[in-house]
Amino acid sequence: WMIMGNDNKITYIIYCIDKFGMKFNLSSKQAYSYLKRYKGIDFIQDNYEAEHQLSFDDAVADLTTICKRNGGGLS
Repeated sequence: WMIMGNDNKITYIIYCIDKFGMKFNLSSKQAYSYLKRYKGIDFIQDNYEAEHQLSFDDAVADLTTICKRNGGGLS
């Protein structure tokens, strides 16, 4: 059962990266690099239980805020 949960978490994180990239016109690789650098990936992993219950638009907004707090320039 643990693997199923991890697959869902991984899939959700990938969708968040893609949605973030779409919002800011970045490739998936660029979005991942940005989110990794400015702690967005850490945030989405640590807060998965709450974040996956929100819309992807809300998740992207949260990622944008977290990254900005950590020195990111996209808003």
